[in-house]
Amino acid sequence: MQAKRLQLGQTIGIFCPSHVADMTRYSSAIQAIEQLGFKVKLGKNMQKDTYGYAASAEERAEDLNALVADESVQMIMFNGGSSAVEILPLIDYDKIRKNPKLFSSYSDGTSILNAIYTQTGLVTYYGMCAGNFSDLRHYDYMQFCTHFVWGNTAEKFVSNSKWRAICGGSCEGTLIGGYSSLFGLMLSNSRFAYDTDKKYILFIEDLEKFSSTGQIATYLAFIGQSVFMKNVSGLIFGHYSDNVSQEFIHMLERFGKLHDIPVVYTDDFGHGTQHGILPIGAESRLDADKGELWFL
Repeated sequence: MQAKRLQLGQTIGIFCPSHVADMTRYSSAIQAIEQLGFKVKLGKNMQKDTYGYAASAEERAEDLNALVADESVQMIMFNGGSSAVEILPLIDYDKIRKNPKLFSSYSDGTSILNAIYTQTGLVTYYGMCAGNFSDLRHYDYMQFCTHFVWGNTAEKFVSNSKWRAICGGSCEGTLIGGYSSLFGLMLSNSRFAYDTDKKYILFIEDLEKFSSTGQIATYLAFIGQSVFMKNVSGLIFGHYSDNVSQEFIHMLERFGKLHDIPVVYTDDFGHGTQHGILPIGAESRLDADKGELWFL
């Protein structure tokens, strides 16, 4: 299931599942979105600090569910941080099925995006959050328009960097993934109800300043030793460092060889300066040798 594309003049809803909103930081992003020709509607609880680090889980879920129910809102975006997973039991998934909208985020949004897809079948989008509009670069703008605005569905992921084949080969499957540690944790969450009859192309990303190579190896090992790994046909790893070490590349290579899957590395998505968008739930084909990802 896919939501309708955005049209000029329609409304993008923004809420905060992972932090207390600092409106001085949000103002430039809101202004940029409005300058592109869209309206913005904010969750009413964004600035509350009920828990100290965020509004209560109930307040944050209330914001999301209200935006889902609002017929004037066509798209919902949210930034990262910590604790978004707290609202998963409170999301009205039935309402999302009846009112499908575009959902886009990354980082801590991993839990919400994957829960919505696996609970409803609605394609969600990993790669851009509202905060990215504060410094909207050309590549990000083109990704936003390709996936959310322009009429034709994207047929191929448009790259802005050279993809590095770690383990060659090609595969097909449903795109799924997110931030490394959070995706690994999602595998034990009851809201992550993946289809055991499907194959999945897994995408994972992280950043050198957040996680060491050993930590990434730990997260991938947890994923690799899970029952879910039987359904993984390939791995795409997103931006980790401006100077990726051989130690890191060898770690990815070991993972690919251990599970006999193609593995590629790219700087096109993740916590870097480029925010390529990957649709969670899209049927896709990965050609690691050519560095290409096609949407089927």
